[in-house]
Amino acid sequence: MNIHGRIVKLRAIEVTDLEVLNKWGNDPEIQYWLGGWHFPTNMNDIEKWHSALNVNSNNQRFGIQTDELGLIGTANLMDIDWKNRNAFHGMLLGDKEIRGKGYAVDTVMAIMKYAFEELGLQRLDGSMIEYNEASLKMYIGKCGWREEGRQKNWYFRKNRYWDRIIVGITREDYIDLIDKTNYWKNIK
Repeated sequence: MNIHGRIVKLRAIEVTDLEVLNKWGNDPEIQYWLGGWHFPTNMNDIEKWHSALNVNSNNQRFGIQTDELGLIGTANLMDIDWKNRNAFHGMLLGDKEIRGKGYAVDTVMAIMKYAFEELGLQRLDGSMIEYNEASLKMYIGKCGWREEGRQKNWYFRKNRYWDRIIVGITREDYIDLIDKTNYWKNIK
């Protein structure tokens, strides 16, 4: 089963994706924009990570693909809490040449549609480093998320501390966004 946006498709991560995922995972420029801490990885590490992925996990990871470009990034729903109906969402777009072309917005919209309309979740949460203004504008300005908090000095990058911005969206906010924008109108 694939999850379809307007221009992207979210699909299972395949063995054939591992080489490019390892490349992105070892790119310091990409890692600078992401939360968490990343150590250099080798193909053995990424193969072990991939072999641990399974459909029964409360952590679901997807490859982001377009017909013309192939794999362009990854998206996830993590720590799915079935009792309280929420999950954490994050995403990575690989090569910087594809950024700013609508792929991220479409990925977030597809993740929200899947989470709220198929899985029946009530809310999604996320976080980002305060200097990641492009992601903040995209999630809050275009995808209907709200800034819900700030954790001071959460991330350490390039010899200084940065705040962690907490964002979230509820199912009701997503439905309001769809009603206002008609995002899914005329989609098969």
